[in-house]
Parts: sequence; C-alpha cells; structure tokens
Amino acid sequence: MNNVERLFRDHPSAVDFADGYLSYLAQVFARIDRDAVASFIDVLERARTDGATVFFCGNGGSAATASHFQNDLTRWRTDPMKVVSLTDNVAVITALGNDYGYDRIFVMQLEPLLAEGDVVVAISASGNSPNVVQAIEFANQRKATTVGLTGFDGGRLGELCEIHVHVPSARGEYGPVEDAHMVLDHLVMSYLWEKWAHEGQSDA
Repeated sequence: MNNVERLFRDHPSAVDFADGYLSYLAQVFARIDRDAVASFIDVLERARTDGATVFFCGNGGSAATASHFQNDLTRWRTDPMKVVSLTDNVAVITALGNDYGYDRIFVMQLEPLLAEGDVVVAISASGNSPNVVQAIEFANQRKATTVGLTGFDGGRLGELCEIHVHVPSARGEYGPVEDAHMVLDHLVMSYLWEKWAHEGQSDA
C-alpha cells in the first residue's frame, strides 16, 4: 500500500483526504535534490546560449508535462529557446507506433534531428518506460546532454541520465510525482524568465 492509498484508508472524507494529500506533497517536495534542479536549469540556460535544441518526451501525464515545458520555454519574447516536444505530433507518433512499435516513437523522431550538444529531457514516474529509455540511450550515443525527471526509485533513467531530478516516492504514486514534475516546470520557467528579464534590463 502506497501513501496515497493509505491516506484514503485513514481519511476517507474528501476534506481530510485533501488535507492529507497536500501535506504529503509538501513532504515529497522537501526531498527533491535542489542541486539537481539547479543543474537542470543550467543545462537549459546553456542550450539557449549555444543555440541548441531541447527535446522533451514522456507518456500519458508525462506527455502532457512535456508539452507544457515546450509551451512555457518557447514563450520568451526575445531570443527564444529552441524546444521540441516529441509527444505532440499525433500523425507521426501513430505512424511510428503502428509501423515500428511504440517503443520506437521517440528515438525515431530523434534520429534525424538530434545533434551533439542538444538536450533530451525524458519524463517518467517509473523511469522505466522503454520508449523514453531508448531515447536517452540514443541521446547518450549522440553525445547530447540527457536529463531524467523521475519518481519512485528512479528506474533506468536514473542510471542513464547525466542529470537526474528525482521525486522520491513509493511505487504507484503517479499523482504526487506528476504534480512535482509540473511544479518543476513552473519553477524552472519562472526562474529563467526572471533571470532573462533582468539581463535584458542590464543590457538596456
């Protein structure tokens, strides 16, 4: 039984469950390595400076988070980043999945696009989804910078990625992990927007 299941068992009313869930999220957030978050931010800053492309990928809720990262990181008004969410072209994803297998939907998009020095960010609660693992393995071969946003015990992504932002949690706690990944999106975006805005003021 994970913590979310235990919360419902012990606090079946909606009000008590909401209080317990939010309190548990605070505990989860407190365990995230701040240095790993800072390293992730540094990678994104370097990518913008160097003109590198940042690719995001994930499945399910993590696919939505990948799309959200692209939305937030490409909205900077001047000198925007080059960001691609590999989850957003339904025609390409379904064609690759149908013809070559779902495990290949991300790596086959990366093969013609990924250059040395680019960045690949894989988002996965378990860290073990075969399609994101293949994407990171390929990115490592191509000498791209690899970042894993994971939960549970970190899985294979935790072992493969150069930078690992881990949300420590019990297996099966998808909600808290995906909540934390979305908070990371807004944390990263807010920091970068503030920093770039102040840099623009100092250049004026």
